[in-house]
Amino acid sequence: MEIGKKLFTTRKIQSKVKELAQRISSDYEGKEIFAVGVLKGAAIFFADLIRAITVPLTFDFIIASSYKKMETTGYVNIYGDLREDITGKHVLLVEDIIDTGLTLKFLREKLIERNPQSLRTCVFLDKKERRIVDVPIDYTGFEIPDKYVVGYGLDCESKFRNLPYIAFLEP
Repeated sequence: MEIGKKLFTTRKIQSKVKELAQRISSDYEGKEIFAVGVLKGAAIFFADLIRAITVPLTFDFIIASSYKKMETTGYVNIYGDLREDITGKHVLLVEDIIDTGLTLKFLREKLIERNPQSLRTCVFLDKKERRIVDVPIDYTGFEIPDKYVVGYGLDCESKFRNLPYIAFLEP
């Protein structure tokens, strides 16, 4: 596998992150956010996003995956859970990419069971063509075609996460 054509440059990514952070900050004005980052893929986006949000926040991470190599398994594994109680908090679930919707739907359901005051979702990349379950998304960065992408936290077999841009992966 090798890196193909760039889809989003570093500059375009940072502009979108700033735009999302402004919308989130406006929507949560006067409130405190409890941000939940989904590891590993969302780590870089999550870090950039929460630093750009201007309202008070705390955060934690959940480690979840429904992928093995380059294919979805159809079920979600939780490898690490939140360490804080989210009861009564305004929770913002932050994910790198949504395609089938299975992981995000599963995580939303698990978090709702914990009685947050509110729960919103933010995804950086949306592959609508692959959606098999309906899941609400409150904040979306970019819609992308049904092609495998890497960079800015997204990987292929743990490689390419460190790229500062997003590119197609070529066989």
